Amino acid sequence: MTAPRWFEDGRLHLGLGIEDTFVPQERPGERAIDEYELTEHYDRYREDFALAAGVGAEVLRWGVPWYRIAPEPGRWDWDWTDRAVDALLGAGLRPIIDLLHYGTPTWLTDQFASADYPQHVAEFADRFGERYGDRVVDYTPVNEPVIHALFSGEYGYWPPYRTGAEGFATIAANLARGFVLSQEALAARIGDRATFVHVDAAISYVGDDTAPEHHAEAERLRHQVHLVEDLVTGRVDDAHPLRDRLAPAVTDAELDWFAAHAVRPDIMGVNYYPRHSTELFEAGARHGGGFADPRPSVDRGTQGLREALERFASRYGAPVMVTETCVTGTVEERIHWLDESRALVESMRSEGAPVVGYVWWPLFDMYEWTWRHSDRPRADHLLTMGLHDLVESPAGLLRRPNPVADRFREYAARLAPLPADDVSLLT
Repeated sequence: MTAPRWFEDGRLHLGLGIEDTFVPQERPGERAIDEYELTEHYDRYREDFALAAGVGAEVLRWGVPWYRIAPEPGRWDWDWTDRAVDALLGAGLRPIIDLLHYGTPTWLTDQFASADYPQHVAEFADRFGERYGDRVVDYTPVNEPVIHALFSGEYGYWPPYRTGAEGFATIAANLARGFVLSQEALAARIGDRATFVHVDAAISYVGDDTAPEHHAEAERLRHQVHLVEDLVTGRVDDAHPLRDRLAPAVTDAELDWFAAHAVRPDIMGVNYYPRHSTELFEAGARHGGGFADPRPSVDRGTQGLREALERFASRYGAPVMVTETCVTGTVEERIHWLDESRALVESMRSEGAPVVGYVWWPLFDMYEWTWRHSDRPRADHLLTMGLHDLVESPAGLLRRPNPVADRFREYAARLAPLPADDVSLLT
């Protein structure tokens, strides 16, 4: 009999993440984003892993900078990643590797729209699995593909700056091709020990969407949220609501290929932010979405989180995990959401829902993506989200624990498994 995998042991697994957005391409008026540079994680990675372990995290969602590892076609630089992976494992953490957390290498012309993108990202996955697969077996092939496709394909914010529903379909389809090939490459390298945590953003839409001015757009957006995951899991056929919108980005022959090469999530990860994940349609108001023309958001709290977890579990037939959640706000607001969201997860588990993990994102504060379109210093873009505050000092960015870290540590201690031979802890 095959031994159960870590997420099949009946426990709730508590984790953290380190913000790892990489968009290295620059152009006039747009700076590169590398959150590891902005937060000084490249220098402080050992300290950061120790902080995660110190508050009781079991798993760490952690990304790798493809553009640095592959600075030129055919050249691989693993120096920093080797040291970081050793330190992460040495801290006793279980990494879930974000293989792709947004940007491509700078040399890849046309980025996610490149005809060669799927092969390049699959080679990256294969090389990573070859180097670390004996020790690292849990992977997210693409973090939040819907956000990739929106920012690079519909809103025109990130390279290759496509726009509109057609741009979304083009980027989504190419992301899906690379997603499938990456998971296949990792599975071939690692074998049955490999675990794949597919992760997407739990975007939903509410409001006056039945009016003619919103109805068609609302229907497109609701289905579009799941489009990449539907493609990679072989769910898109002629009856899919967005089949017509995928043409000519995906041919009938390619649909057959996706069906024949369908890859499944072992865990379906759900990224939910109560103050941002639900967008509102208003009568008489039209918005394009995104930073440039945002729709109003509605805080649906734990009800929105419950619906998202139930929707992803039902749609993809896999156990689910809260892979990102937090609120940007005061310490008191963060503790309140940590308490509420953890209680919701515990309640769902008691009802029999297949929720296997909970990740607070991030371990320490981060810098808003508006940094890219700004010339202001990083301090002006600080988002207070973490268990640790980022504090500017002459020695660099200090990590200062706040009371959210204490509350997280309390939860972790309560969830920690009891030693098998320590029956005194049961009395």
